[in-house]
Amino acid sequence: MSPTATYTITHTSEHPPAGFILPDLVSDCSYPLRLNPHCYNVARASERWLLQGACLAESRATKFMGLKAGELTAACYPDADPFHLRVCSDFMNWLFNMDDWLDEFDVNKTWRMRDCCIGAFRDPINFQTKKLGGKMSKSFFSRFMRTGGPGCTERFIHTMDLFFTAVAKQADDRANGHVPDLESYITVRRDTSGCKPCFALIEYAAGIDLPDEVMSHPIIMAMEEATNDLVTWSNDIFSYNVEQSRGDTHNMIVVLAREQGLNLQGAVDYIGALCKGTIQRFEENRAMLPSWGQELDEQVATYVEGLQNWIVGSLHWSFDSERYFGKEGLHVKQQRIVKLLPQRPM
Repeated sequence: MSPTATYTITHTSEHPPAGFILPDLVSDCSYPLRLNPHCYNVARASERWLLQGACLAESRATKFMGLKAGELTAACYPDADPFHLRVCSDFMNWLFNMDDWLDEFDVNKTWRMRDCCIGAFRDPINFQTKKLGGKMSKSFFSRFMRTGGPGCTERFIHTMDLFFTAVAKQADDRANGHVPDLESYITVRRDTSGCKPCFALIEYAAGIDLPDEVMSHPIIMAMEEATNDLVTWSNDIFSYNVEQSRGDTHNMIVVLAREQGLNLQGAVDYIGALCKGTIQRFEENRAMLPSWGQELDEQVATYVEGLQNWIVGSLHWSFDSERYFGKEGLHVKQQRIVKLLPQRPM
């Protein structure tokens, strides 16, 4: 079933809007925001690693420096030691850069990148590749495997495979000008978001390896889904302005506008209501968590707190980063007004 929300239908008008008002997602989230004390040193070292490994052109390198993925990592894994935080930060920088690369790939190139990276994850020491994305995969994942438990490692690789499969579907839709219905979009978006491997990093950063009986429990899966939905759907709102300027249609706002006849503000408000509902879903499921015994319960509590950190950390980082609002992020966070960028010529 598609998610439901209470909203006001506002049909499209003849005149394109000049902008839109953000829902107050930050105020809807009362979780404490914490930052890893090793943030600055690790974030800067990880940025140098990415710039060296990805060989970015000067314009892309300048843009990358405004991403601040290390700050996102520090908010999502606030208790990690420097070694584990660095692996997480390298992955996060790699993932954002990979996402940008894949935006320009067709289906075949996406599958070839998938084969390269999954091969590197399976055997980061012996796997050989000339692809930059694969070489960086070998770099951070060889360090991951020093301490990552077998269950956590397999969950990371499996969810990265889901990521590449969903991105290939997105590339096919892009090539054919296809905009999916809401339910199909949400299913694919839960994997293109890249959130699922980030959740495996919660275990890795905390030095735990939860058994399959815990990770496959419906309550745990529901909490992961609620977290993924909040991060992903709020990101669709935050990233919409940049995406519409380049004609990208893989966004929930576009899907809602076409499927339900909503104008821009109506679609934004609809998604904002859904986002608020995800936190309610998260808390309802937290209240129903079963017990697996004291030792496992403590580890589950650590994992659930990690999901909570992802909810609050991603919301605040979206305004600190220059990826969505340029240097106006803090102003947008306060005023909640987004002025639309002009569309670039095709």
